[in-house]
Amino acid sequence: MKSSRRKFVQSSFAAASLSVFDASTIIAQPKKNPALGGGGFQLGIVTYNIAKDWDIVTIIKNCEATGYTAVELRTTHKHGVEPTLTKAQRTEVKQRFADSKVRLLSLGSVCEFHSPDPNVVRKNIDECKRFSELAHDIGALGVKVRPNGIPKDVPEAKTLEQIGKSLRECGEAAQGSGVEIWVEVHGAESQVPTRMRRMMEVADHPHVGICWNSNPTDVENGSVKRNFELLKPWLRSAHINELSKSEYPWRELFGLMKQAQYNRYCLMEIAETSDPLRLMRFYRALWLEQCR
Repeated sequence: MKSSRRKFVQSSFAAASLSVFDASTIIAQPKKNPALGGGGFQLGIVTYNIAKDWDIVTIIKNCEATGYTAVELRTTHKHGVEPTLTKAQRTEVKQRFADSKVRLLSLGSVCEFHSPDPNVVRKNIDECKRFSELAHDIGALGVKVRPNGIPKDVPEAKTLEQIGKSLRECGEAAQGSGVEIWVEVHGAESQVPTRMRRMMEVADHPHVGICWNSNPTDVENGSVKRNFELLKPWLRSAHINELSKSEYPWRELFGLMKQAQYNRYCLMEIAETSDPLRLMRFYRALWLEQCR
């Protein structure tokens, strides 16, 4: 009986040890991209530029009337949603969207981290943190930032690393409040997908991802597949522009999003017009056709 009891204790200890080991292995695995979790993606709008002169009431009214389900509020526009808002004003903004059919998805900042001047970079990091606090207070999920070029008098590798480290700091600051930092694929030199991928690899933070921007540099031999695959692990949002332009393979892009199980938003970013509601309805119909 003593021998049997000793064997039972030893086998139980071994099983417990194995369970702990297995759990540690699971915890150590990389986190999945929260934008690639099944379900379909929806259509929203960026206030740049079609809605730059609309206040919050007009944004909500026009989006509800035309079937757009989310909005990214770009800084400096008439809506006035900026880090200078008081606590009461932030509560009011949050409630207005909560009472509507439109999700306040993100804030479109112009924070950028490519400057060779460290003081300028620090100023932009601090500004991004203020936007993250604002996003938390008003119920937005993301803060859009951007690179806006690659300085010619600095080694490219150094600039890409600088941007990535800046993004990591912003992601660390935003993580506690559940806000994400979305890096727009932007800038004449910096929007090249291989460079954007390097920024993401350096940032290496679960709350830092990319905002696809539908640039001509995405396209190689008529296809975006290769560059989509390069950036897919970090996909969090997407800006889309003129769907009537046949040189961009929209149907392929939306097909790739479906295959990846992208489950967030495509945000319309187009020029202002004298008849916005008519254009928004037409755009949505075209978008639905391209996604079919």
